[in-house]
Amino acid sequence: MTLHPIVKDVTDNIIKRSAKTRAAYLQSMKEMAESNDQDRTKVSCSNLAHAGAAAGQDQDDVTGLAMSNKANIAIVSAYNDMLSAHQPFENYPQMIRAAARANGATAQMAGGVPAMCDGVTQGRPGMELSLASRDVIAMSTAVALSHGVYDGALCLGVCDKIIPGLVMGALAFGHLPVIFVPAGPMPSGLPNDEKAAIRKAFAKGEVGRDALLKAEMAAYHSAGTCTFYGTANSNQMLMEIMGLHLPGGTFVNPHEDLRHALTISATEQIIAISRKSNDVRPMAEVIDERSFVNAIIGLHATGGSTNHALHLPAMAAAAGISLTWDDFDALSEVTPLLARLYPNGSADVNHFNAAGGMGFVIHELLSAGILHGDAKTIWGKSMADYVVEPQLTDKGLSWREGAKSSIDEAILRPVSNPHAANGGLKMLSGSLGRAVMKISAVAPERHKITAPVAIFENEADVKAAFEAEALNRDVIVVVRGQGPAATGMPELHSLTPVLTILQDKGYQVALMTDGRMSGASGKVPSAIHVTPESALGGPISRLRDGDMVTIDAISGEMTTDAPLDTREPITDYPAMRATGFGRGLFASYRQNVCSAEEGAGLKLL
Repeated sequence: MTLHPIVKDVTDNIIKRSAKTRAAYLQSMKEMAESNDQDRTKVSCSNLAHAGAAAGQDQDDVTGLAMSNKANIAIVSAYNDMLSAHQPFENYPQMIRAAARANGATAQMAGGVPAMCDGVTQGRPGMELSLASRDVIAMSTAVALSHGVYDGALCLGVCDKIIPGLVMGALAFGHLPVIFVPAGPMPSGLPNDEKAAIRKAFAKGEVGRDALLKAEMAAYHSAGTCTFYGTANSNQMLMEIMGLHLPGGTFVNPHEDLRHALTISATEQIIAISRKSNDVRPMAEVIDERSFVNAIIGLHATGGSTNHALHLPAMAAAAGISLTWDDFDALSEVTPLLARLYPNGSADVNHFNAAGGMGFVIHELLSAGILHGDAKTIWGKSMADYVVEPQLTDKGLSWREGAKSSIDEAILRPVSNPHAANGGLKMLSGSLGRAVMKISAVAPERHKITAPVAIFENEADVKAAFEAEALNRDVIVVVRGQGPAATGMPELHSLTPVLTILQDKGYQVALMTDGRMSGASGKVPSAIHVTPESALGGPISRLRDGDMVTIDAISGEMTTDAPLDTREPITDYPAMRATGFGRGLFASYRQNVCSAEEGAGLKLL
């Protein structure tokens, strides 16, 4: 199938825009690959002894680390047992070391990276560390890989900031082949619609905290990723459609035999493409402009997380590639919405996988010419080989042809009959700056809203106004002082139930903020990631209560008739001076952070 002309044009524009930075990145990776510092056989005997001192039988000078023809694989893990999604990683290093040994190689736990849970920190001070943790993870990954004794790496991670941070850190060592290893989603629990209904009932005061806690624990009930389609599961989709996962294994549950077999196979595959192999696939060459175009298309086609309007530009920058929100916007217009998962529907990722999963999505997008089938991957020859699914038989793990039709079109549909003609994200611009809006779950009649604004500086004040019934009207709630330079860009997900209640009462309601919403943001129109942010004097800082604002996802505009040029910006917010709960440690991040459109990360040299 011929590549869609818009997809080609966007890709060509990215290549042209990134020519200098991409060339500089690839040259840096070439120099690293050729450096004695990245060849363990050329380091001193003392260095090598230190590297293998605790390796037991893997230190052996005949079969182990000292042998120049043996691949040594780094394991970088985001394991902790507070995140349900990451708890299964506890035993992965032991499993991987054994699999490597069985295949004539060695593997070492090179380092761990922090992994926090936005689900725990929502509405609390820890949320202000969340986005910044992505850069900490990237740096931690680089530290783990800095010893120069590895021929490839396996990155173990799942959730929100963890996968983007691991990608950014691994790309800093892009001369190494790298495979990402998932843990899979927890089995389905309390249906998402029931969970959402109880949350709204609690916000209305109709049920108590005991009922809310019971429902939440029934929804989040075991090891594995939360099953709704938020940032964590969007991450996993991205790793597969970018060719960094083995195909078809993204949404296999943690404790299934197939999950174990896929982890063993990932170990075998990283050895097969390592620097000691005849099929070396450095991450710097696997991931290119086509990979990121495919990622954006996958995000649109599945109605994925708004957080990736931040993460994908930051990840791309780590590879010397420049992405803009205009790229997202152009690709959204030609990418049909194929999946409806909660919060855009009632199904979860287990239902998605059963209905046809990633194999079906990739097949449909390739067949329509909307995906780069020639993009490089860590398995097979290219993305064109990812239209398969794994199976476990008496003969072991193998791959069969993936689904060519959906088992349930309420969940997954073909390109010929999509849920919507275009993707789930819309970029807004106008007199109030630029912003991102997720429209895949927003009713069409709410895609354009004009209403007076009510301005707040934190979530607590919004909730207080709601409880005082001061928001029982058509209103655009503006929460500012939440940008990356102000407070680290926390998610404001705890506002979802109260704004949904107002909308259900029949009011025209929207949210505008220079902060983030959850990757599971849903039915209330929300202009988020507003840039320039208020703390830096962006137009949002000049809004006043009662100003009329229009948020229009149809035309892609975000405007006001208020006389912004005649007003002084409000750039100082009390939250910017908070230092407790670790926030003071991240002052340098807030002082050196890029804009939201650039990825809201530390500026790269």
